[in-house]
Parts: sequence; structure tokens; C-alpha cells
Amino acid sequence: MRQFDVLIIGSGLGGMTIALHLADKLKVGLVTKRALRDGGSGWAQGGIAAVLDDQDSIELHIKDTLVAGAGLCDPESTRFIVEHSKEAIDWLITMGVPFTRDESGETNYHGYHLTREGGHSHRRIIHAADATGAAVIDTLATKVAAHPNIAVLENHIALDLITDAKLGNGGKRCHGAYIYDIAADRVETVLAQHTVLATGGAGKVYLYTTNPDVATGDGIAMGWRAGCKVANMEFIQFHPTCLYHPHAKSFLITEAVRGEGGILRLPDGTRFMPDHDERAELAPRDVVARAIDFEMKKGGYDCVYLDISYKPSKFVKEHFPNIYQRCLELGIDITKQPIPVVPAAHYTCGGLVVDHAGRTEVDGLYGVGEVSYTGLHGANRLASNSLLECMVIGKAAAEDILAARPHPQPQIPEWDESRVTDPDEEVVIAHNWDELRRFMWDYVGIVRTNKRLERAQHRIELLQHEIDDYYSNFRVSNDLIELRNLVTTAELIVRSALARKESRGLHYSRDYPGILTESKPTVLAP
Repeated sequence: MRQFDVLIIGSGLGGMTIALHLADKLKVGLVTKRALRDGGSGWAQGGIAAVLDDQDSIELHIKDTLVAGAGLCDPESTRFIVEHSKEAIDWLITMGVPFTRDESGETNYHGYHLTREGGHSHRRIIHAADATGAAVIDTLATKVAAHPNIAVLENHIALDLITDAKLGNGGKRCHGAYIYDIAADRVETVLAQHTVLATGGAGKVYLYTTNPDVATGDGIAMGWRAGCKVANMEFIQFHPTCLYHPHAKSFLITEAVRGEGGILRLPDGTRFMPDHDERAELAPRDVVARAIDFEMKKGGYDCVYLDISYKPSKFVKEHFPNIYQRCLELGIDITKQPIPVVPAAHYTCGGLVVDHAGRTEVDGLYGVGEVSYTGLHGANRLASNSLLECMVIGKAAAEDILAARPHPQPQIPEWDESRVTDPDEEVVIAHNWDELRRFMWDYVGIVRTNKRLERAQHRIELLQHEIDDYYSNFRVSNDLIELRNLVTTAELIVRSALARKESRGLHYSRDYPGILTESKPTVLAP
């Protein structure tokens, strides 16, 4: 058995933030499915939203967030996170994150350039060119790897949480987790006074996604099985502009391209966004994604085009160097031609219900980042608020952990594999994985109907029976663990979508196209 003061599952910005705020005083174990830098946070391109400019204000940022959230944001959580935004950015600057400089003095914060993205009324996005997530994660990962009190367990995947309920103790506390060592092909028992789920979202439940392969809803599924409530799982954000190319593999074209003047066009060059919303290309993501989906289906197009080529070549290369280089590798010169794009699953706005300190209903268990539901995002996440949430709630969770009293650890049994065998046909896992992602895309995508959702629910039930039988009889594997979590997460998405009898934010139903006068978050309890 391994033992830590704090076990953090997930190595994105949320996990690293907590680890670095705790490590000077506590022993931390940081579990990551692949390498330390391979979480979803590193894929973020645009930047981090924060109130930094003197012309901006807390109230404006809150207002923009509430508008994007379509009436379902929690006002207290939104205010708490926005009020701590400057503090979070200053912490990253002290960590050494190389944000893009701008000495012009017109739109900057202490010499750092601020850009604007869809849904924002002001330039408030601090960024590192068009690869902000990578810059932040690279900086923090270097510090995490060097800290003597942080043990990084790479190529490990959490299998299930160890709770009083699972032990039959009658309490409601988490004591750590069973962790599968992928390389050694064995399950380890890892104990901790406090456990943090920072596993990211569930984009891989869909066929097309901007997320990395590790985004399989692990924390949401584990928390649900442990007794946590989940909220707003029907609100899956589809990013409007994912690069459409057979070899691109989920390459995101950042919101900032539209923020800096990018125009969406049909294949014949016609601009179409002004016909859908007065904010045109700067409308919130749900509006833009539905508009693109509508135009593609109406015209039978494989994609639409995002055009920034009318801007000076130097401007494009300086603002979007990574996008320019990646597109050029695929034969697309974005300084001379438009970028083919399609919508793709991007962000899970719902998750495990947590408070301002990241606490779930299970004692000793925290949720931070995309795995959680704080109420900030409501029915639709405002661009670049996600990394901000990771840092603010991550620091608050660390402070809560540091203030907590130690609790006695019960006797924990080792993982029991005595009654299982090696799997006989692993093709079952691959087949079920593919089937799940396809019918979720077809039936639970950007536009939904009751009939589609019911079809998805029926197929999920069949898959769950197969997977539960497989899980009970065969030794676990990385693919089996992820598939089990994806199916659980898919069930929560469909149940939540069926419960919402309106079209709001990211959830659009042809059966309920109107918006209810009064609406509440969708909360599911185990």
C-alpha cells in the first residue's frame, strides 16, 4: 500500500494547482493516466479570462458569464471565482508563465497582451500566443516534477474510490483509491487523508471531440459510484471550430481567431453568422455551433470555413503561430486561404456537485476543474473561464485541506483478483467503445429529440449489462476502466437531457424548442 496526505487524481491545471499549494506542508501523490503533461489543460489555446484592465470590471465579467450561462449560473459561485481572477493570474506570473507581451499600453496588463473572445464585452483574455494551456502546464509541470513532496505516478489510472460505503463502515468518507498501474498490470491500494478528483471532462464519449484521449469521464463516474450528486450533465459544449481534416485528429481552432476578426463562410464564400445572431462570429459558442450545424445540414456540406486570411500575414503568424504551423503541415496556408472547420464536443459544463472549496458530499473527497459542477458555467461556459475555475477552486480546496484535522484511517483491504481470469475476447471492449461514441454523436449531439435520447438510453442499458459482466469476470485493463466510466457518464448525460423539458444554452431539443420562465439546474442523486 502507498499512503499520502493528499491523493490527487489528474494532472491538469486543477491537479497541479492544488499540488503546488499543498506540497510545502503535505505529502502529495499525483496520479496521471499518461505522462505528467498529457492532461486536457495543455490543449487549451485561447487563454484565461480575468479582470485585469482598468477599463474592465468584476461586474462586467460576471454579467458576461451570466449571459452566456443562459440563466443557470450560480451567482455566488460566479462572483467568488471572478473576484479571485486577478489573484490567480498573478500567481501564474510569479510561477513564470510566459504570457504574450504587448508594450503598446492600449490593451494590456503590466505589459501583457489581452485579447477578446466570443461572449466577452471586454478584452480580458491573457494568453501565451495561441498555446496558453501548453505554456501554463509546461511551467507548472517543471515545478511539480522538481518538488520533493510530490510523487508523480505516471501511467496509472484510478479504478475506484475507497469509501466507507464500499467498506461497509456506515460512514461517508473517502480514504483513497484503488489505482491500476498500467505498465505493471496490477492494482495498487493508495490511501490518503484527502482525495481530489481533477480528471477533466468526458469528451471521448463522443465520436468527434477536441479533447485528448484521456478525457473519458473517469472522475465523474467514480464520484457518482461513491455517492456524489451530479448536476447539469446535459450541457455538453460543442466547440464551433475544430479543424476538418482526415489527419488533424481533434485539432482545435481557438475562439481567439474569431475574436481577432475571423469570419465564418460557406463553401461558396458567403458569410452566414449575421443571419443567425446580431453578435455574428462573436456570439457564444452554443449559438455559433448550432448555426454551423444548421448550415451544414441545410446545404449538405462536410464543413464550413473560418477566414482570417484578409488580415496581414505578419498579424496572423504572430497571433496564431501554432495554428498557422499545424495547418501549413496539412497543406493549408491560413494567411492565404480559409480554414475548414466543424463543431466537436469540447467541454463538460456539468459534473460532480461541489462548493466553493471544491468539497463534494463525500467527506474527504474534492472535485476541481471540468470534473466538477460549481455553478460557474450554467447552461453554457463562457470562453476561457475554465482554466480560471481550475485555479481559483484549486487554491480554495488546498486551503480547506490545510485547515482540516486528521482523521483515523480504517483497515483497508487490498484489491481482490482471486475470482477473475484473463479476458478471452478484448474485441468486445473495442466494439462497445466504438458503438457508444457513434450513437452518442448521432442521438445526443448538438440537436436532440426525445426519440433520439430514448434510443441512446436503451443502447446504454444494453452496454452496461455487457460491461458489468465483463468487469465482474475478467481482470481489469486501461481500456475496460475507461469504457466502464464512459458508459456511466453517457447514462448521466442522457438522463439529464431527458429531464430538461426546454431548449436552453447548450441543450437544444426539437421537442421543447422554447425556454421555460423558471428553470433550475438538473441534479441527479445516486
